[in-house]
Amino acid sequence: MRFSIPLLSSLFFAWAAAKPVVIGYYPSWKRAKMDGVDFSKYTHINVAFSVPRSDGTFTFEDDWAMGIISSQIRAGGAKILMSVGGWTGSNYFSDILKNGAAREQLLKSMTDYVRDNKLDGIDIDWEYPGRQGNTCNAFDPQNDAANFLAFLRDLRGRFNAEFGTHSKKLITLAVRAEPFDQAGGPMNGVAEFARYVDYANIMIYDINGPWNPETGPNAPFKYEGGKGTPLSFVSAIDAWTSAGWPANQLVAGLGFYGRSTVAQQNMMRDSFNQYQPQSHDVPLGDQEDAPWYDACARTTSTSGTWQWKNLRSQGVLTDPHTAAAPWIRNWDKVSQTPWLFNPDTKMFISYDDPDSIRIKSNYAASRGLAGLMIWSANMDHNGELLAAARSFNGNGAGDAGNSTTISSTSPSSTHTQTPPASASASTPALPGHTTSTPAAETPAPGASGGLGPGSPCSNNGGFQCVDPNGRNAAYLLCINGRQVARSCNPGTVCLSFQGSLVCGWPVFRSIVMGFNSLLHGGG
Repeated sequence: MRFSIPLLSSLFFAWAAAKPVVIGYYPSWKRAKMDGVDFSKYTHINVAFSVPRSDGTFTFEDDWAMGIISSQIRAGGAKILMSVGGWTGSNYFSDILKNGAAREQLLKSMTDYVRDNKLDGIDIDWEYPGRQGNTCNAFDPQNDAANFLAFLRDLRGRFNAEFGTHSKKLITLAVRAEPFDQAGGPMNGVAEFARYVDYANIMIYDINGPWNPETGPNAPFKYEGGKGTPLSFVSAIDAWTSAGWPANQLVAGLGFYGRSTVAQQNMMRDSFNQYQPQSHDVPLGDQEDAPWYDACARTTSTSGTWQWKNLRSQGVLTDPHTAAAPWIRNWDKVSQTPWLFNPDTKMFISYDDPDSIRIKSNYAASRGLAGLMIWSANMDHNGELLAAARSFNGNGAGDAGNSTTISSTSPSSTHTQTPPASASASTPALPGHTTSTPAAETPAPGASGGLGPGSPCSNNGGFQCVDPNGRNAAYLLCINGRQVARSCNPGTVCLSFQGSLVCGWPVFRSIVMGFNSLLHGGG
């Protein structure tokens, strides 16, 4: 069979140039802070939050402004979803899904709201099926997961019946760092949920905070054994994919903010250790933080959060890598995140910056994820974090050209622990690091130039498939003058196309190889 170049081109680009998703949350109570957001940089915006009532109806407190919000988002070309639930809005999910009338009403409420507001779908942020979230949230460890699955099946059926399958409406979920709980622990099989859901957005932040006895990273890339909560960006992706959620329907969450706490001592006495005793008194965060009342817990407190934009605009950071005195910037080589300490106030802030965001973005791409989710779109500063997040290329390999080795800045304003020049599985030090699959450990015969892991290279950021004929998942990435082994997502192979590396399903190998042959004068 012979393919024409236009046909090959259309087949290839329908597969290889698929746009990775970049999902941003739009907190409606921050609408006045959204004017500087470039919505054209997002593929989807989830407007937060509609809150379910016990009878299955839901209310959105800024419903009067939904037309303005929609116009603002549509102007940038992003899809719009309404997010239902949230930390303080998940009180009734468990009870609603057990009650036939309330359940039917929630299905109707969601369908009607999407139709009446011309939305692209619904995002469900139930915190959490089978597990206690906020104090007042009902939960049923035995039945929540099964009830949720049945509800999602019926919601997909309702959407298809109302809107048709050609103008498909989206169903997305905001989920925690481990799969849904059932009978007291995370489920080991969630593939059935993915049949009815377009994307699961993992909330991989708020991992450590003032609720812990020690300071620690808000959103670690990897966790350090025996220190802090044993959850991380890597472990969350592992947990969901191991439980059967398809990687190409998984979206990894990024927090564009940090959390502040108060240490009990001067942390600079042990400056390479971000896990030190802390007070449970939460300090006031940035200029937008304020005491808030939790009607459920009947307590008033501050959040201690610092949005990235305010770390930059309020002079805590004079640039992305430099802290203003008396603040001291540090870098943790395991969590792959920066942290700040003020010796005068003993305040500790764990946050993400462009370097740590890029590390996560590259890793998510290397695992074949659909894209990235951001909480929240209003928190960036001049697009700095979003640009790092968008280094995700969506083809199963990180944006090698944007790899960054983090280096020390002025000693007077920062104490940066510089990651080593070589990557290791236990302490990943470079953006894009991934624990290689066996296919990547030993390059197959025929690797370009005969090079392998550890071999010298001069084109930093350059990459090459181990097997130029597309029969192997492995590829090599040039980092700091050495070849480092990487691998495409399981089930895919490394393919070269017009100077680019693409991870794709083997079924496309013959198409790509044939297209390359035609482009270079083959028969």
